[in-house]
Amino acid sequence: MTTPDGILFDLDGTLVDSERENVESVVLAARKHGAELSQEERRFIIGHSWNEIYEVIARNHSLPVSMTQLIAEAVSEKRALLAIAGHRALPGALALVQRLARNGISKLAIVTGSSTAEARDSIAGVGLTDLIAVLVAAEDYPRGKPAPDPYATAIARLGVRAERTIAIEDATPGILSARAAGARVIAVRAGNFVGYDLSPADVIVDTLDDVTDDLMSRLLG
Repeated sequence: MTTPDGILFDLDGTLVDSERENVESVVLAARKHGAELSQEERRFIIGHSWNEIYEVIARNHSLPVSMTQLIAEAVSEKRALLAIAGHRALPGALALVQRLARNGISKLAIVTGSSTAEARDSIAGVGLTDLIAVLVAAEDYPRGKPAPDPYATAIARLGVRAERTIAIEDATPGILSARAAGARVIAVRAGNFVGYDLSPADVIVDTLDDVTDDLMSRLLG
């Protein structure tokens, strides 16, 4: 059986059910500065990095604050929202990451468009902190998904070969990013509540329970 050198997980919408809180936290932070986000802007938040999210909001609304400040305010809003809603792992997420960490063969990374603070909160909230070797967040690359930078950065930090890695995603920008970085991609329907096109992925599954060792082996050929 062929085993991947590295497995690269998207975070929001793939491992954790947090996309709604992501959107609402950005909406609330932007509103403090007189920017009321449109439905199109709200949808853009899902699947994209803070780098691109800030660029869109700043351009459309002449935002008077830096990306660093807007992120800090959104983090505060998101923590307040999750204090009520709680951190929620998506179906199969904990079992899959725990199984992969136990076998110790593949190195594990999380590759997200969220800030480092948001990502660490989410990872800790669902109990995965000690199982992930590398975290790549919005501060770690110049261009977010769908550019290859996020996944290329994770591959380099893990010290693995791109062609021997598998990315697991729930949104078109992330799928395209991983493929551009040279990884194979599994797309998961469970967290894709806005209906992103998952067809650019190599394989589409319903939940992370469907990501078996056999599936990954066949994907790498």
